[in-house]
Amino acid sequence: MRDGFTDDPRSAFERMTAGDLYIADDPDLVRRHQQAVRLAARYQAAYVEDAATARPVLAELLGALGADVQLRPPLYVDYGSNITIGARTFANSGLTALDAAAITIGEDCQIGPHVQLLTPTHPLEPLPRRDKLEAAEPITIGDNVWLGGGVIVCPGVSIGDHSVIGAGAVVSRDIPANVVAVGNPARPRRGL
Repeated sequence: MRDGFTDDPRSAFERMTAGDLYIADDPDLVRRHQQAVRLAARYQAAYVEDAATARPVLAELLGALGADVQLRPPLYVDYGSNITIGARTFANSGLTALDAAAITIGEDCQIGPHVQLLTPTHPLEPLPRRDKLEAAEPITIGDNVWLGGGVIVCPGVSIGDHSVIGAGAVVSRDIPANVVAVGNPARPRRGL
């Protein structure tokens, strides 16, 4: 299957960000990931010394960073460049944002510790999975959303403005605006 892309002139990164199948261990993707790991480590080291002086490193790591964003390290990303975070958003320590596809986080969000935003998907069939093929689906989090500690957001999910996702919830389907959602799978329990 590794020869399956000979007629596709796009790079693995271009296929990945388009949501198409790509080879996960492509050398360019490995290089991009290593750069992101280095920047995340630099961010953490700088943050330990002075959170304000760490911001330029975070801005270099991420695709777009709004004003007054606070992300407490450690921060784990695949590439960083596919992440957009709106103004005044706060994320507690241990955020994992696997950005094989776009991750868009709105303004004024609150993200609890150890939240996972997971865009990669893998084939169910064993042979393509063995060949290291994967794809990705974007995640969109609206404005003023609160993700409680340990929330997992699955590929392709959107969470509407002002919603609250309870601690430990697994969000596998879209959540509308202005609701409280809890559980596994997360379901809206009441409006706001």
